[in-house]
Amino acid sequence: MPGLRVEPASLVMLDRFVLLLLTTILAAILTAAMVMQFAFGEIPCPLCLLQRVAMFGCCFGLLHQLRARESERGGGVALLFALLLLVIASRQTLLDLVPRPGHAYIGSAVFGIHMPVWSVVIGVSLMLALALRLTLFGAPRLLPQTGRPPLARAARLLEFYVVMICVINFASVVLQCGLGECHTSGYRLLA
Repeated sequence: MPGLRVEPASLVMLDRFVLLLLTTILAAILTAAMVMQFAFGEIPCPLCLLQRVAMFGCCFGLLHQLRARESERGGGVALLFALLLLVIASRQTLLDLVPRPGHAYIGSAVFGIHMPVWSVVIGVSLMLALALRLTLFGAPRLLPQTGRPPLARAARLLEFYVVMICVINFASVVLQCGLGECHTSGYRLLA
């Protein structure tokens, strides 16, 4: 019985779909964090803000990879930011592992797990997903020149959305921190 033969265009489309899916999941996580901040009044701590920066770095690396034709640089950038996310989230999780007066987890738990622990899970999952992607698809492949790729419109919309939430997040950080040290007691520029 002959084996299944997958056409290169199908592999390219599947690879692009995986990149699009990973970016969409990260954008949804960042959106949920911002909803918790604005709708429920949970002001993020400085380490939480750094975790958001790392997630945005992953998003921009993945979006760059979606546009790349002959390079894996975007995947490498996403992998580096996933490692940064894991380091920052692990540090915060270890700091808050044993509750001390005045040093409990900030914010509410989602499904019984606090956000720094979720960030550890997200960082490990991202690194695993990016490693599996490289293992399964290998080096980037060129799309056949048959016009506009089917996922290009979705990728452009996702790029716009990620940039939009990044700008909103940046504005909220400026309101929260001003030009000084960040705190979780309120928005410095609104006080």
